[in-house]
Amino acid sequence: MVHSVEMLLDAEADAAVRRIWNDLAGAGIRSLASHRSPTNRPHVTVTVAEQMDDGVNDALRPVLDRLPLSCVLGAPMVFGAGRAVTLVRLVVPSADLLALHAEVHRVSGPFAVEGTLPHADPGQWTPHVTLARRVPLDLVSTALAVGSVTRDMPATAVGLRHWDGDLKIAHLIG
Repeated sequence: MVHSVEMLLDAEADAAVRRIWNDLAGAGIRSLASHRSPTNRPHVTVTVAEQMDDGVNDALRPVLDRLPLSCVLGAPMVFGAGRAVTLVRLVVPSADLLALHAEVHRVSGPFAVEGTLPHADPGQWTPHVTLARRVPLDLVSTALAVGSVTRDMPATAVGLRHWDGDLKIAHLIG
C-alpha cells in the first residue's frame, strides 16, 4: 500500500463533498459514500510514496503555518482509461496551493523510503478531490449530469494528515 500526505478541508466543504458523494450514489454511481472506514474523508492528496517514515509527521508541522488556505473545487475531471474511470473535482491550482504543494513535497522527500511517486511531483501534480472510483464508462454522462458535481465550490484547506496505507492509519499533523 502507499503512504500519502493529504490536505484536509474545512467542515463546510467536507460536508458539501459528502453530499456530492451521496448525490452520485442516488444517481446509481458507486461513489465514496459507500466507503465506510472512519478514516474516509474528503481530502486532496499532496504527495505519495510507497513507504514514508513516520518522522514526516513532525517534519511537516511548520508547513501548517501556510494554513488555512482558500481554494476552489472546480471542474469535474476523469482519470484513467479502459472500461472504468475515476471521477474527481479539480482543485483550482492557485499560486498559494502550488507553493504549499512544493513545500510538502520538499519536506516529505527525505522520509519517502524509495522516493515519491512521480505523478505527485511538482509540475506533474493535479490537485483534486476524488468523488468516485471505478465508474463504468457508460455511467460517466450520468455522473456529470448530477448538478452538485459541476458547480464550483469554495473550500478552505485547514489541516494535513499522513495516511499510512500499510497500517490503514491516518496521522493528523500538528
